[in-house]
Amino acid sequence: MRMSDEEYFRSCVSKERQLAQLLGHHNVEEFYESAGSLWENTRVLPKWTRDWRACGPLIAEYELAIAYQEAPGDPHGKAIQIGSTLVHIADHPTPDQALMVAIVKAVIARLEHAKHQRH
Repeated sequence: MRMSDEEYFRSCVSKERQLAQLLGHHNVEEFYESAGSLWENTRVLPKWTRDWRACGPLIAEYELAIAYQEAPGDPHGKAIQIGSTLVHIADHPTPDQALMVAIVKAVIARLEHAKHQRH
């Protein structure tokens, strides 16, 4: 089921917040005046799920292997797989958006896995 534009936007900001915290940004805030922008103190954080200039470098930094495939259970749908992360393209406004979300979700999964292995 496709979510509303506002719900989708909020889910993107939520993923960016989660990634920021995993990357060591601890004072992450979103101000009413700049909705959708996360800040740490006086510095705006990257919009990893919404801006290729922020998202693109994650591919090289985390050596992500991106694969496109048929979506399981949907012979007409496509999906993006990065490691164990699977994102259905049809669940996103555009294929670009789906790819950026897949990249962010894959990096989050890697960082969480590494964090759990340290403990």
